[in-house]
Parts: sequence; C-alpha cells; structure tokens
Amino acid sequence: MSLDRAAAVDIARVLTESLPYIQRFTGKTIVVKYGGNAMADPQLRESFARDVVLMKLVGMNPVVVHGGGPQIGQLLTKLGIESRFVDGMRVTDTQTMDVVEMVLGATVNKEIVANINRHGGNAIGVTGKDGNLIEATRMSVTRHSPGMSEPEIIDIGHVGQVRRINRAVLDMFLKSDFIPVIAPIGVDREGLSYNINADLVAGKIAEVLQAEKLILLTNVPGLMDSDGQVLTGLDSAGVNRLIEDGVITGGMLPKIRCALDAVAGGVSSSHIIDGTVPHAVLLEVFTDEGVGTLISNRRRAHD
Repeated sequence: MSLDRAAAVDIARVLTESLPYIQRFTGKTIVVKYGGNAMADPQLRESFARDVVLMKLVGMNPVVVHGGGPQIGQLLTKLGIESRFVDGMRVTDTQTMDVVEMVLGATVNKEIVANINRHGGNAIGVTGKDGNLIEATRMSVTRHSPGMSEPEIIDIGHVGQVRRINRAVLDMFLKSDFIPVIAPIGVDREGLSYNINADLVAGKIAEVLQAEKLILLTNVPGLMDSDGQVLTGLDSAGVNRLIEDGVITGGMLPKIRCALDAVAGGVSSSHIIDGTVPHAVLLEVFTDEGVGTLISNRRRAHD
C-alpha cells in the first residue's frame, strides 16, 4: 500500500529534521538509564530496542544502564522475603543481595540484551563486577531524630555508592561494534557486592566518558512547574533556583541532582524524559521538540 501525499511529506520532514542531529552526534557517546514503564510495557521495550540499534547504526555510541526495582520486589515477594525501605532505598541483607544479583545480573540484563540483538544490534550484558567496572563503597543513611544529640547512622546493608568507574572496560566496548548493557551492581575491594541506584551509576558513567548526553527515562513527562508545564532548556543555575523555590521536590529531586552532577562533571547535557512515549529516546535525540526536560552545560555547549 502506497503512502498518501500528506503522510509522505510528514515522513520526509522527520527524516530531514533528524539529519543535522545525526551529523552532530556521530561518534558521540549517549548514556541512557532504562527502567520504569519503558521496561515493563512490551511495546515500549520494542521501541527502546529499535532506538538503541538505530543510534548505533548511524554512528553514535549508546551505553545502556538499567534498573529493575519492581522485578526485584516481585521475586522477593514470591520467595517470602520482606522488602524494607529507608529513605527510599531498599534495605539489602545478604539474602536480598543474592536476589538482586539474580534479577539484575541475569534475568533483566539478559532480556534487554536479547531484545536489542533481536532487532539487529550487537549488545553485550555486564554487571559492575565484570572487570571491576564499578568499584563501590557501602552507603549508610544518616537520620536526625528529635531528642537525639547526635544523628543516627543506619546501616542498610549491601547498598552502595560509586567509588570509581573502570573506564578501560567501557572503552573496550566503545571501540567495538558492541552496545554495553550494564546492571548497576558494584563490588568493593574485599569482593562484596552492592546494589547501586541505576540513575547514579548512569550519571557517573556519563561523567567518566565525558558523554554528549545523559538520558534518564522516567514515568513522567519531565520536570514540571507549578502549573504542570514541562520545563526544558535549563542550566544548572536555573535548576538550583527551582529547587530553592520548592518547585522541584520529592522523588524528582534525586534525578535532578544526578542530572546536575553529570553536567557539572563535563557531560554536555542531561535529559529527563518520558519513557512512556514510544521511541522516546529517538525523539529526544533526533528532533527539535524532544519529549522531556533538557539541562545543559551552557559553558561547554558554546566552546
């Protein structure tokens, strides 16, 4: 069946609009944190895989870092293991860490790899333990309670923070035709495993690689103002003002801080985008409008 004239014109417009972006980003590294609805919905899984394959085919270097919190929770429930959280972070004892490694390093990671490969890519899955890619340290939560002279230090188990990223492992992938798919499991100097927030891992990897873009997929349209309008085209100073004014609160704060840290560390731009939109990554990278919030490093952008 042939296209009607209007559809043909629309397709041609989209293709020509994407050309300058393809030219600009060829050879550049794009780090994508993948999770939430984009990972759970079958149609969105397909569109994400095709987006990543296309990015690689036109000369970009996509790096995928994935989460898997809901999948971890589901398996813990099946195994009769209670999930406990402190300040939004899962308390991870040794038994829970075994489940985290099973879900993130095996099930989720391999599903993403297989999906990308099925659409013509060459993906390879790793955890932060492979080649000591992610060196971690234990994270503790400090809680200030009324009536206590000193803050309470809460040990939440095998929850870590990034101490160091081994760039040599990443360079090995980027110099090849492979698309790395990374599970956010780190390892310390004693060989203990740690569950690390995927946003933080993606941000640190983007910094180490001096990536062109860090893209964080979320379940919301982006950073919104008090009227529910998506904000974009921001710089660090503008975002900090929004935090001070109380516009940015709650669950969006950690993502925003991750995006800010990446930009401050030399990443050209961070993007918080709506992963519920089919082909969200492609739309953000290849079109003028995008589908979320862009935070740029203005100084670097004008170098």
